[in-house]
Amino acid sequence: MLDDALLDDPAALERADTGGALLALAGAGARIRNALRLADEAGLGALRPDGRPRTVLVAGHRSALAAGDILAALGGTACPVLTLGPVAGAPEESDQAPAHLLDLGWYLPGWVGSLDLLVVASDDGSEPGLCALIEQAYLRGCSAAVIAPVDSPLAQAAVQARALPLPYATADRARGNDRGTDAVTPDDLPPEDPGALWAILAPLLALAGRIGVAPADGRSLQAAADRLDEVAVRCRPDAAAYLNPGKSLAGRLAGGLPLLWGDGPLTAAVARRFAALLADRAGHPALTGVLPQALAEHRGLFAARLGGGTGTEDFFRDRVDEPDPLRLQVLLLRRITDEADSVPAAPDEPEGDTEGGPSRTEDRDTAALHRTVARAQRLAEAHEVVLGELAVAHTDPLEALAELVGITDFAAVYLGLAGGA
Repeated sequence: MLDDALLDDPAALERADTGGALLALAGAGARIRNALRLADEAGLGALRPDGRPRTVLVAGHRSALAAGDILAALGGTACPVLTLGPVAGAPEESDQAPAHLLDLGWYLPGWVGSLDLLVVASDDGSEPGLCALIEQAYLRGCSAAVIAPVDSPLAQAAVQARALPLPYATADRARGNDRGTDAVTPDDLPPEDPGALWAILAPLLALAGRIGVAPADGRSLQAAADRLDEVAVRCRPDAAAYLNPGKSLAGRLAGGLPLLWGDGPLTAAVARRFAALLADRAGHPALTGVLPQALAEHRGLFAARLGGGTGTEDFFRDRVDEPDPLRLQVLLLRRITDEADSVPAAPDEPEGDTEGGPSRTEDRDTAALHRTVARAQRLAEAHEVVLGELAVAHTDPLEALAELVGITDFAAVYLGLAGGA
């Protein structure tokens, strides 16, 4: 149950936020600027690539995989971007790695070679499996870049394998630490620094812009940092819930099962990031999808009775005091790029009319998206399911990304703090 009183009490929020998650989110814009400065000092600005790689592989876990997911969405069809997550591997001998990192292994696909680029990213830098992955890339002649804390085992492995080292911008906070201060056993997976995404994504996108994989440059990344600063002001702890988009979104999602739908690849990547942070910070489940596939994938949930049981098979039990079924609700994440996106869908046009070139195709795509959104609204209304929207209007995809991720990150943290997670 959401504690509304705590959400409106900045002092209580500060006491509850023992790991400094709100401070980490407030400093997300600064993390981007620091990461860009460190990357430039490491020589990224002087990089003169021979051409675009055949494939970019982003390896890591947690925020590193989210960053790779976002890069794939931003890059579109310019270059394939694949993420390499961990698999269970034989424990590596290491005196520096925490216990929960020892059994993680990463392996390159068999086709990876000299035409490809591997980017390894970690906010810890002590994963033996990632160090071994860098060695695999070196032996195959695959170019590599490493985003990791300075002087970490992973950064040292990058130097030995002649990879491009890009320093990880650590958080600069007055109290708490990057992983929270909650007591955990050595085998537990600690909560992740919610600002780690930007410390990894900024140098990753800067590198991608240099090699022509994604439309990202220093100006757009600085604009994204400025947008995150604006979101931090709007979502600050002392802002009233009705004026704070993070708090209001947390209140809307409390007690329900959110279906997080994106209207395209970028917003779908944001939905997956939001679902991961809801699970990590609030212990709150969520399902994700992208239109129009989500309509078919989640259709059966609209007619289902979710939860509400007591876990007992007694047919004669008293059902009066049983909890209410879990409420289903849809949150549609949208990026509105122009005024045409905010008007109702145009009527269907004849299939044979193809004159007008690319703009004609874009108009058709926009109309098709409007019809898909209208179908989603009709489906929700037919089953009395609440469908809300979180929409941003920016022509720059990085600014749109920053605002959507900024608001949803704050919502996940507020839901965790006020929900007692």
